[in-house]
Amino acid sequence: MTKRDEMEQLKALGDRIAKVKASHEPPKAAQDHHSMAQIGWRMVIELVSGLGIGAAIGYGLDVPFGTLPIFLVLLTLLGFAAGIKTMLRSAREFEIGTDKAAPPKAGAEQGDKTSGG
Repeated sequence: MTKRDEMEQLKALGDRIAKVKASHEPPKAAQDHHSMAQIGWRMVIELVSGLGIGAAIGYGLDVPFGTLPIFLVLLTLLGFAAGIKTMLRSAREFEIGTDKAAPPKAGAEQGDKTSGG
């Protein structure tokens, strides 16, 4: 067996392996669509849960102390702020994950001020 025959066999084997790997990859378009919806619902749930937890704790403190609107309003606003902060953190995580997966843009350098960072 010559080197040329071995190289041809290795190339054919590599092509077959690539073909099998490509057949096992899931379609990407459907996954991207669902992941966007999941991110949106995650953000909505984080905001609503922050509001709900803040309101519940505020109401729970107002009832025994007899100061009904004070803690309810304050902790609802605090829960809203916590929900917004959590939403922004999730958006930042999603943005970082998207930046790693996306190919670099042509002509954009790391220090370029037009690329946002």
